[in-house]
Amino acid sequence: MLKPVNVGICGLGTVASGTINILLRNHSIINARAGCEIRIVQVGARRNNPKCDTSSLNVTRDIFAVADNPDVDILIELIGGTTVAKDLVLKAIANGKHVITANKALIAHHGNEIFAAAKAKGVTVAFEAAVAGGIPIIKAIREGLAANQIEWLAGIINGTGNFILTEMRDKGRAFEDVLKEAQALGYAEADPTFDVEGIDAAHKLVILASLAFGIPLEIKKVFTEGITRITPEDVTYAEELGYRIKHLGIARRTEAGIELRVHPTLIPEKRLIANVDGVMNAVVVKGDAVGPTLYYGAGAGAEPTGSSVVGDIVDVARTLTAEPEHRVPYLGFDADFVAEQTILPIDEVETAYYLRMSADDKPGVLSKVATILSDYGISIEALIQKEAREGESVVPLILLTNRVLEKRLATAIDRIEALDSISAPVMRIRMESLK
Repeated sequence: MLKPVNVGICGLGTVASGTINILLRNHSIINARAGCEIRIVQVGARRNNPKCDTSSLNVTRDIFAVADNPDVDILIELIGGTTVAKDLVLKAIANGKHVITANKALIAHHGNEIFAAAKAKGVTVAFEAAVAGGIPIIKAIREGLAANQIEWLAGIINGTGNFILTEMRDKGRAFEDVLKEAQALGYAEADPTFDVEGIDAAHKLVILASLAFGIPLEIKKVFTEGITRITPEDVTYAEELGYRIKHLGIARRTEAGIELRVHPTLIPEKRLIANVDGVMNAVVVKGDAVGPTLYYGAGAGAEPTGSSVVGDIVDVARTLTAEPEHRVPYLGFDADFVAEQTILPIDEVETAYYLRMSADDKPGVLSKVATILSDYGISIEALIQKEAREGESVVPLILLTNRVLEKRLATAIDRIEALDSISAPVMRIRMESLK
């Protein structure tokens, strides 16, 4: 065996506790796989309320002491956030330490700077746990699919949103009602904005896209739309048409540029990813050689995420004696090949659409709507027209369109909403076949 590898862990929250529990419980097999002994030599935590046994560990409230500890070979950042965490990681790198993090926001916003600093010092930055919890999706794209040109990927990469949409579909519940339950169960924070508005998923998507396409991390160029406007009626109508609504992160390479978008999406119910329910995550990656591949598992939680952290520890420990140029690049591509490419604004994205509108219950309304859509080269692929409820004079009209540029559809919708016979804003949800 090689000499022991000393680990310093910063943070004692859920993921850190799961990581410590795994390291202590599975130390024999982990050491055998790493080819050396993995030792926790110090833990830094400003708040000490762990769900693990720290009685045998050296715990300090000064997290920067871990970055300065000369005995620490690998610093594991599990404190979260993008301010103190960034300072901590850059401090560790400056001190020549390898870094492992589960912090998707840190990588999405500051990864380019962090990777540049790490390259200059010849150290590794590993971040498998930053995306999809226990699913080894980063390793799969970066190494397992290295032979492929990645054409597109699509993922359910936020468990909170998926739980909410699953409950709305299975039980017909309203968004606000399910959100309260998700908060009570600990799936959603008191301020759920990051989850339900797609910000958390955008952080993860930009990391996956950089790995897939060899582009810098550009979080500001990801189009993000949440699920707060989805109604139980939309979920039901989608089901009637053979679709399910999922909050997807989608990255696709096209001739015009790269799409980076997070939004509610109708996908055919026969697709495997359409049947991923509750808080589970799944990512489909389409390579030119391998075709579509699906990765499924727990996207959060103490030990699922801790599993990915420990996997990174083993990977880094194995390569400590390797020359930096012989290690796997941070984003899977040699730094000289990572280059900016055109990121398409959402107006330039082409997809199909689900449209729901409230129309007057009288002849000729559908004909006017169809004429407007036809004027913009948009055909109707499917249609549901419901009966008016008792005492009401409007009917729900649900359309599925063919693929069209978003800006063209938006112009058509403006004209439809201007009709006297359309009484409410038109609801639109993008559709993807994921073939």
